[in-house]
Amino acid sequence: MKWMGFQAILTIISHFIFIGLAFSALQSLRLDRYIVPERQGKFKLVLVLFSVALGFLCSEFFLSFVDNIRNLSYLFSK
Repeated sequence: MKWMGFQAILTIISHFIFIGLAFSALQSLRLDRYIVPERQGKFKLVLVLFSVALGFLCSEFFLSFVDNIRNLSYLFSK
């Protein structure tokens, strides 16, 4: 039961870290220079939503990779 709690905390932390990384990476592209001032609000919303989607996908890949490495021990256990 403790393993499930640890895995839940790891998942939540991983999601937030990768969403933050994706958000800062997208902000560093400075795409807001190409958006007219009237649409800056909508662009910021799209940027946040795209950051969440990209961060979630990267986090799921990372967690899947860690889980597969952990399961490799079953291949060599006998």
